[in-house]
Amino acid sequence: MRDLWRPGGGEAKLTWRLVGNLIRHLPPESAFKTAMRNKMSSSEIERASKSADPSQGQWSHLEMLVAAQSDTLRWIAYILAAANGGKPKKPEPTPRPGVKVKGKTRRQLTPQQQEAVWARINGGTLAGTWQNSPPVKAAPQARP
Repeated sequence: MRDLWRPGGGEAKLTWRLVGNLIRHLPPESAFKTAMRNKMSSSEIERASKSADPSQGQWSHLEMLVAAQSDTLRWIAYILAAANGGKPKKPEPTPRPGVKVKGKTRRQLTPQQQEAVWARINGGTLAGTWQNSPPVKAAPQARP
């Protein structure tokens, strides 16, 4: 910290701006941020909570792992219920800050594609399609 008062930031090139960035990017569970939260008065906490947007908050690696586990557990419960004859709703992923929810991007099959897939599932052949055409042999490449 002594370098802050030395011309040019001393050997470490430490500046007030760099210190501010280092503090700002500390994880939420760090000792410094915890101490700062503990020092806040109730009016400051109330004011901060009114303007806060949880979706823009910073998550630690641990919180991301917990969200992934939660999503996995929901999918396991969904599969278990579906395997036992239930008709559960597909689980929604846990919302994470900075990650937009993915919309449905799957393209629907055309009726002809659906019939071809259904025929293939039931052991039929796909006459006239590329799946039944013989493989094309590549011409041997000349060695230099």
